[in-house]
Amino acid sequence: MADILEQIVATKRQKMALLRSKKPSLREALLSSPTGIIAEFKRRSPSRGWIKEEGRADTIPLAYQQNGAAAVSILTDRQYFAGHPRFIIEARQSGVDIPILFKNFVVDELQVYEAALCGASAVLLIAACLTKSECQRLTTLAHELGLEVLLEMHDEHELEYIETGPDLCGINNRHLGSFTTSVETSFRLAEKLPNDALLVSESGISNPQTVRQLRSVGYRGFLIGEHFMRAPQPGLALKEFIAQI
Repeated sequence: MADILEQIVATKRQKMALLRSKKPSLREALLSSPTGIIAEFKRRSPSRGWIKEEGRADTIPLAYQQNGAAAVSILTDRQYFAGHPRFIIEARQSGVDIPILFKNFVVDELQVYEAALCGASAVLLIAACLTKSECQRLTTLAHELGLEVLLEMHDEHELEYIETGPDLCGINNRHLGSFTTSVETSFRLAEKLPNDALLVSESGISNPQTVRQLRSVGYRGFLIGEHFMRAPQPGLALKEFIAQI
């Protein structure tokens, strides 16, 4: 019988090798997808309350994958969104192998490590939450850990954060202070973003025609959550949405 310590150490090394292995690329998934939809697992919102209290991370993200999502976004904030980092682990264990975005209000290096440990492919960094130097430091760490960075911006003043080197540039149509939402934000800022940037429009998208219009001005990714999560079967809602694009 092999020494039990040797077995434990071998198992730990295997797990660490898995964590260090290359994750599915969010950038590549969006570039190759005909729709570019990042379907979000979001159980609660601080502005609208419960969206789907009974929503399960081991079923809905997999249903998204099975019905055509290019990637999945999973809320991991506990207090305001009823999320949890373990939801990404549960999604992976259920069979989700497309890119997963760790969505949270990331302000510390520990959260980036947490994203890597739970199996995410990319981490969201929000310009409004960080100084430029903080964003740079977190981006560098994410890249060292094999994670991609989706940088979220909301107005012209935040565009300078692109200098920190994100893999994807997101425009949030929802103002995080007032929670007012306007897709016009994405249209307004599109022409001000670098030509080689991979653009993602976030929030407030509920119409397939809006996706078509955003694609026409350069967007390749579309983060959609509440529209699907409010449906009885989010996966089927995604399938019907895609059929109309």
